[in-house]
Formats: sequence, C-alpha cells, structure tokens
Amino acid sequence: TRRVLVLDGSPGPWLPPGFDVVAQCPGGLDERLADAFACCEGPALLIGMDTPQVTPDLLTVDFEGYDACFGPAEDGGFWALGLAEPDPGLLRGVPMSTAVTGAVQRGRLTAAGLRVRDLPRLRDVDTAADARSVAAAAPRGRFAAELARLGAVADR
Repeated sequence: TRRVLVLDGSPGPWLPPGFDVVAQCPGGLDERLADAFACCEGPALLIGMDTPQVTPDLLTVDFEGYDACFGPAEDGGFWALGLAEPDPGLLRGVPMSTAVTGAVQRGRLTAAGLRVRDLPRLRDVDTAADARSVAAAAPRGRFAAELARLGAVADR
C-alpha cells in the first residue's frame, strides 16, 4: 500500500505522485538494498530500476503460501526481491553485480528456511544491446518509445 523510492539524490519531475522518497544509505549495493528493507514494515517488494518492461501484474505479488518472492535476471542477478517479513540480514554480504548474484541471493532465502515463489526471468538493462532487446520485448512501452526517440536523434 506504500510506494517508496530509495534514491541517491533528489527526485525530479519524472517521479509520479504517490511515492515516499527515502535517501539511499552509503555503502555497497548489498548494504543499500538491506537498508531499503530495513525501512519497511510488513511485506515489501523491491524492484530494480533497470527493468522497464515490468508490468503492474508482475508487481502484484501474493505472499500467501510463500515467505519470499524472487525475480531472476538473465545476467545472473535479480530484478525483484520480496519478503513477507523484511530481514536486511538476508541481503548483507551477497556479492552484487556478478553472474552468481541471483543464485547466492536465492540460496540465502532457502537456507533461511523461507518458502520462495519464483517470478519470471527478465532481462535488465546494463548495455545498449540489453536496451534494444527490452524495447523489442515491450514495444508499446515508454522505454521503447524513448529509445526510438534517442535513436532518431542520434541518427541526425
């Protein structure tokens, strides 16, 4: 029921209404993600900002029968992590931005005895090739439109 943007910097006019903005803590990505969960009470779903093809349906997670949900990324990371009871300790120390990040994170969840619901595997946007692939997968979205606009500008 609460939408929170954990942000390094100040929000701009791009931020839609209805978001609480929380300053991102310093440290590695594992520490920043752990701190984001520490700010939550009750079930929480964290998503990366580099998966613009995410739809509202993908974000509608039900924890009934599960303690966690996990959205793996094609590059070995993850695009979403949900916890019915946020526990920052489940993220601290996970090596980030590696080909095994997702496997290590998911392993942390199961080692803690959590029942994990897997979400669809998505491609996150780290490279220009990723951007083109994601835009092709969601051609009617704002991301695809903006990528096309930028391509048209670059072609001039």
